[in-house]
Amino acid sequence: MAATTRFMTVEEFRKLPEDQGPVYHELRHGELVPVTRPKLKHSLIQGHLCDYLKRISPLGSYTQIEIAFRPLAEHELWVADVAHLSAARFQQADPEDNFHGAPDMVIEVLSPSNTVAEMYDREKLCLENGAKEFWVVDPDRSQVKVSTPDGKTLTWREGQEIPLPLFGAEATVKVDDIFRY
Repeated sequence: MAATTRFMTVEEFRKLPEDQGPVYHELRHGELVPVTRPKLKHSLIQGHLCDYLKRISPLGSYTQIEIAFRPLAEHELWVADVAHLSAARFQQADPEDNFHGAPDMVIEVLSPSNTVAEMYDREKLCLENGAKEFWVVDPDRSQVKVSTPDGKTLTWREGQEIPLPLFGAEATVKVDDIFRY
């Protein structure tokens, strides 16, 4: 898929041929952005987190890796490394479209290709459009930054447990377990 500088809608983006090979594309602010497919460590962390969250997910909710969503309907089509939708929001989703708005929980596992500006933009747009939590998982530092729409951000490190209020009052995940792959 060739990159373009023309402002593109989601409908135009969907008409492009499927990506193949080591790079796929997202639509960010109306522009095609190449995204390098993850390496094994990234995929292991993604899968491990997703498996854990699925085990403790409330009935009727949806947790998955690589969920495509539209934080803003017209010019954005992103893919979350791991995402969680509450049962109520999952029931409202159109199975013939991508999820509109941001999932309740968006988890991004940092890759060498991610920039600080990109992560800040993703966090801001997700928290402004439905996300209750936005996580940045940093494999190099073995830490997880969790931000919420009220402007609070906490960084969790080795030896600590992250509360998971979207999964129940007592639900937690140990930071050490996230990086055990």
